[in-house]
Amino acid sequence: MASIKHFQVTFDCADPARVARFWAEALGYVVSPPPPDNESPAFASCADPAGVGPRLFFQRVPEGKVVKNRVHLDVRVGTGLVGEERLAALEAECARLVEFGAVRGQLLPADDENESCLGMRDVEGNEFCLD
Repeated sequence: MASIKHFQVTFDCADPARVARFWAEALGYVVSPPPPDNESPAFASCADPAGVGPRLFFQRVPEGKVVKNRVHLDVRVGTGLVGEERLAALEAECARLVEFGAVRGQLLPADDENESCLGMRDVEGNEFCLD
């Protein structure tokens, strides 16, 4: 039997502190304090205050985002909800995150296999879904 491993999710970005603040707000995480002697760090992170979810780490890279993400986060705001109730939860969370710099994407309506989800982009254009 394999043991469970802790992991973090790492984002390449231009402004680590800004992206860390966005994801902390989106997930209810807490931004970790920067090193005391570094005014504009090349990295930032945020973590689940309950210690359950993975740590998110943001590192500055020189190149910008040019293609679709191969991996993305699904922010689970509609778990257990269906139909109009689910759509209302997705739209409410979308509106909240847009206030923090997210961009609304395409709504993928429910079909025979999946419930509705809403594609979005964070403050640097990284795709994620409200699910």
